[in-house]
Amino acid sequence: MAIIIPANSAADTAFSVDNSCRFNDDDSAYMHKTPSAGNVDRWTFSAWVKRGSVSTAVALIGSSPTANNNFETIGFAAAGDIDWEHYEYTSSSYKGRLKTNRLFRDPSAWYHIVAVWDSANATAGNRMRLYVNGVEETSLQSETQPSSGQDSLINSGNPQQVGASGGASQFFDGYMAEVYFIDGTVYGPTDFGEFDEDSPTIWKPIDASGLTFGTNGFYLDFKASDNLGNDANGGTDLTEVNLAATDQCVDSPTNNFCTMSPLWNFANNVTLSEGNCKIVSSGSWSGAGATVGLAAGKWYYEVKMTSLPGGGGNGRTGFFDSEVTHTSGNIFQQTNGATFFYNEDGGEIQKDNSITTADYGQVAQGSILGVALNMDDKQVTFYDDNSAIVTNLALSTNGTSGIVIPSSGINTETQEYNFGNPPYSLTSAANDENGYGNFEFAPPSGYLAICSKNLGSDGG
Repeated sequence: MAIIIPANSAADTAFSVDNSCRFNDDDSAYMHKTPSAGNVDRWTFSAWVKRGSVSTAVALIGSSPTANNNFETIGFAAAGDIDWEHYEYTSSSYKGRLKTNRLFRDPSAWYHIVAVWDSANATAGNRMRLYVNGVEETSLQSETQPSSGQDSLINSGNPQQVGASGGASQFFDGYMAEVYFIDGTVYGPTDFGEFDEDSPTIWKPIDASGLTFGTNGFYLDFKASDNLGNDANGGTDLTEVNLAATDQCVDSPTNNFCTMSPLWNFANNVTLSEGNCKIVSSGSWSGAGATVGLAAGKWYYEVKMTSLPGGGGNGRTGFFDSEVTHTSGNIFQQTNGATFFYNEDGGEIQKDNSITTADYGQVAQGSILGVALNMDDKQVTFYDDNSAIVTNLALSTNGTSGIVIPSSGINTETQEYNFGNPPYSLTSAANDENGYGNFEFAPPSGYLAICSKNLGSDGG
């Protein structure tokens, strides 16, 4: 079988979300517009999000008047809780706040977040409400409900950002999909999603485009790569800042793609960016593992050798057994199931810390290392710009779990991982035989992108 780690991923659904937008906080990427004053007593925000960085404070939506430092922001705190703050410096007080006890630090999961502002509600405890994956968050470390008729700063005619807090800071890092803002109507989570009838713990999106949006409402479906801020509801588009066509992604809540994981950070001196698809080493022999473990099936992905020391490099690309210990020491000296292509001395193979002396062919800076993993026969083939350099190499048999994790090991290098959702431009995109993923080169026959739809239907 194939093992998928993500906590909430709809493998198949009647409604398919085709695209998301990748926000990279290092680029200070976000969208914004300044709407006219709308209904400040009643609005609804809904978005599906998949986190990149899970250790910094980031915002999903925010607004702040230009004349003072008051702000309202919905986002993740550095600890991983959701923090919805309406703060006014003019009175040095929160006019409204919900801060969850629950933490949301899974970089492989899609979360659906619905926030409702309803300050005109006669029930004081229902004036701010927050839902995640269809369930209301009622266990709160901080709760300040707004007074009756308290004006929200969001939808008040002030500059409004998606992917940043009021004043354009706390830039979001990760993916967003199906972003809705509703002016003047309170909607609940079942207006945007539903529990799967066959897997009742899985929350999945539904088509919500027919809702009443109001004057300032908008819907971002991210289907236009040349206009990611397009309002699919027909209103004024949001202006994009530091976003590009390559930030349109196929990673979505109905087809969740593998990425590298900040939770598998070997030696703690790598930086992940671009939706956890780009890995940069700031020291010797660091690396990261992926979010998905594989035990059966045939899988394909690509690694762009973006920056190599002196143009040559000596990084490793391959697999660890899922039971590998990586909390201390040199991870690449482990012997329990590691198989790597070692891009040094003409290109070598490292298996269980034994390195070959044969020259298979070193991959040059800027080239694409293709990886075709056959977990049915426990073999792997490596390609250099679509030319096989190692064919049907037997994987290590020393692992204890039978599950392998795609992994990277780099030494002051930069690699970009494309599991079908590339962080870089392609010359000519190729899909797998099921029509999923975008690759520089066509996957070999029978090999698939590592995504939830393939894992669900073809993963064994």
